[in-house]
Amino acid sequence: MKKEIKFSLIYRDMWQSSGKYVPRVDQLKKIAPVIVEMGCFSRIETNGGAFEQVNLLYGENPNTAVREWTKPFNEAGIQTHMLERALNGIRMFPVPADVRKLMYKVKKAQGVDIARSFCGLNDHRNLELSIKYAKEAGMISQAALSITHSEVHTVPYFMSVVDKAIEYGADEICLKDMAGVGRPATLGKLVRAIKEKYPKTIVQYHGHSGPGFSVSSMMEVARAGADYLDVAMEPLSWGMVHPDVITIQEMLKDEGFLVPEINMNAYMEARALTQSFIDDFLGYFIDPKNRFVSSLLIGSGLPGGMMGSLMADLKGVHNVINSVLVANGEHELSEDDLLVKLFDEVKFIWPKLGYPPLVTPFSQYVKNVALLNILQLVKGEERYSMMDNNTWDMILGKSGTLPGTLAPEIIALAKNSGKEFYTGVPQDAYPDVLEKYRKEMIENNWDFGRDNEELFEFAMHEAQYRDYKSGAAKTRFEEEIENAKNQNSEKKSFFKMKEKQSPNRSAYPKEKANESEAIAAFLLYSLNYKPKSVIEHSNPENNVWNTIGFWRNILNVVVRYNSKDIEISYACSKNGNYEIQIGGEIINAKIEYLNEGEIDISVNGKKLFASVSAEKDGSFKVLINGQEFLMSRNDMLFEKSDLEDSETGIVSAAANNLYSPIPGKIFKLNVKEGDKVKKGDVVIVVDAMKMENNLVAKKDSVVKKIHVNLNQMVTGNFLLVELEDIA
Repeated sequence: MKKEIKFSLIYRDMWQSSGKYVPRVDQLKKIAPVIVEMGCFSRIETNGGAFEQVNLLYGENPNTAVREWTKPFNEAGIQTHMLERALNGIRMFPVPADVRKLMYKVKKAQGVDIARSFCGLNDHRNLELSIKYAKEAGMISQAALSITHSEVHTVPYFMSVVDKAIEYGADEICLKDMAGVGRPATLGKLVRAIKEKYPKTIVQYHGHSGPGFSVSSMMEVARAGADYLDVAMEPLSWGMVHPDVITIQEMLKDEGFLVPEINMNAYMEARALTQSFIDDFLGYFIDPKNRFVSSLLIGSGLPGGMMGSLMADLKGVHNVINSVLVANGEHELSEDDLLVKLFDEVKFIWPKLGYPPLVTPFSQYVKNVALLNILQLVKGEERYSMMDNNTWDMILGKSGTLPGTLAPEIIALAKNSGKEFYTGVPQDAYPDVLEKYRKEMIENNWDFGRDNEELFEFAMHEAQYRDYKSGAAKTRFEEEIENAKNQNSEKKSFFKMKEKQSPNRSAYPKEKANESEAIAAFLLYSLNYKPKSVIEHSNPENNVWNTIGFWRNILNVVVRYNSKDIEISYACSKNGNYEIQIGGEIINAKIEYLNEGEIDISVNGKKLFASVSAEKDGSFKVLINGQEFLMSRNDMLFEKSDLEDSETGIVSAAANNLYSPIPGKIFKLNVKEGDKVKKGDVVIVVDAMKMENNLVAKKDSVVKKIHVNLNQMVTGNFLLVELEDIA
């Protein structure tokens, strides 16, 4: 008798492996009946992961979205499943037990049948409560193995996790190959081992296409006895996502498996609808590179599912690294150069961090450590000097037991930093919190929602839920969409400016320029000009707006003029128009022409020509109608000559100042001006790359000046805090 293989459409993961957002609820309701009509899917992944959080970022209610999205599948008898991260629930950091327990009750009530639970460290203790709570809520518990490839991740290793999951009562086992780096033969051996020991247990395989193994892996696990395969469909299949259902169906049919037929008319309709969602707005947040398969992922083991965020983070750090290299008189790195360096650094640090499986959130931790290590090494700093608290929790055992052994230098770093290793059950480190949130909801007169779903959402995604309730999330999202559309229309605008002929300046006004006009000219020149040698070897899209990302709408810089630091806010809007706030004055400016050492701008409709030249002391001379202005940007990295006396080689106090290493948001300020700090004290925390990045004092110092406020968006290299030596 032919072995039957069933398919699950990973519609949520298709989107989140491609870009930042998922379709709105109105779009999901539109496509759901068409997916049902395709007739080939026994299961649909509907939610979990970042689905609920993304809905809050829209300013929409995720509980409504899940109920409306699952309803057509429930009515058609198609099982729905969600993804959750065990100890981390459906967020990136640990969740108290009472919130985890409520999650399963809420999701079952919302129409979700199966809870796919994975622990990124494969610590069975974190899976135990997931299995227990899912079954108590009436859900099917599917325990997932976080697949990766290393000397410690063997078939016996994974089987030890399976044994405990079955002991705890798991109904099914999933091989979650998030990076797609599981070797096909090994995956086949693992499925065969599970089926031989637990023949009645359903096995489902989930594998990304990124490194190129996925089709072969699906054949191997099918031959070994897998029951379900996760698949995707055009236009979001392949690349960093999943294989297309058509290919997998035809391959298995040829091998003699019993597989469902596909209603191709419905497939094409669903394909067209998905494309319309991309065209509507979602395409603005999809990196085209995610459409490609890359064998480079094999060595690093990074998951294809995080490549969207990885490329965005890479761009954010790329310009910062190149600024340091240029300041040191070294050649810049191309984006591809940096990507290879990142993969190499991941391979180097991964075993030293104890081989955490490279799945969410631990893949994010390892990637961030690697990327910031590269930045710190370029700056002459040490590795591991910018690890965030969540990464430390992983290292210290608060997230679970690492599969491998920590390197001696990591253990020494922890001890020297005064950190203690945790050996208890991870969940015990996070006390219950529901009563706190329940009390606040009563005080705010907020509705708990059906089945306490609003209470759950508030407790799970507190910051995002507050922004949703206040309307800030909706406003921010609408601004983000507008900026994304504007940015799309402005692609290659820099090069178009370069191709223009020098304008006729004879009609320009000849009167003296004022301070604000000179600052505007200098600011726009410093933001947008790159030497020709740099342009020829760089990505055309690596301008400041791509670097800082779609969501950073208003930015701040500090310009020094007449011995004063002038804080300036600016934003770029449609057609390259800038709105610049200098003190209480708001001016509108636009670049008319840009070339080496010269810029033509219009300021509030008045056209000006400025020549810009660098001085030996690191400042710039701006010349407008014969009038000179000397100024500099304090948010830019100091040149080497600014930090070091050429004769004595003594580093000045400026070397101790703290700059934002990457674009981000000021999350926490631990000091005020005049405070004394000791070497290693956390002075300021920058929220970037989904992590809270601690910036510490390099030596005992006094806080001279703070240049930022809480929640302020900053670019890379932005001067955050000035520190001076203790007298």
